[in-house]
Amino acid sequence: MYERQTIGHVTFSNKVCRSLWYAVRLVLFRPFGTKLFRLWRLALLKLFGADVSWGAEVYASAEVWAPWLLTLQRGSCIGPHVIVYNQARVSLMEDACLSQYAYVCTAGHLTGSVNNAATGLVVAPVTIGKGAWVGTRAYIGLGVMVGEGAVVGACACVFKDVEPRTVVGGNPAVVISRTIN
Repeated sequence: MYERQTIGHVTFSNKVCRSLWYAVRLVLFRPFGTKLFRLWRLALLKLFGADVSWGAEVYASAEVWAPWLLTLQRGSCIGPHVIVYNQARVSLMEDACLSQYAYVCTAGHLTGSVNNAATGLVVAPVTIGKGAWVGTRAYIGLGVMVGEGAVVGACACVFKDVEPRTVVGGNPAVVISRTIN
């Protein structure tokens, strides 16, 4: 698990960049939904600072909060209607997959104190390991590392690291089995 960093609040410049990205996503990214426009969508992400392999896949209905904090290696995939709320870096290693409606969240708030819009924001990066698969509607929380070849079952809620070649499921996610490969 990554160390969490308290940043307090989102900066004005970050909000401006996100607003511009939101407009571009709405007009130039989302309407181009077929595989024919896969490279177009990747080019737009790269234009906004994403570290994206041309061999990656991002569906047009996916929502990426901050492309400049996104890494996609060859063969990785962000499926339909996935939400990547990345106030810290989200990295999908080679052949990693986020299935439809999965939610990756790199931010939270301090516990044990009163929080407001100006204080208490905590962020930590998320990494989905090589060949790992995150099932439909699964939630991956801040600071989580999903190990190489691991499987996160449908609707699972993951708050702690997932060991390589492990299958987890449930809320909170628990180990169901270990894969052979």
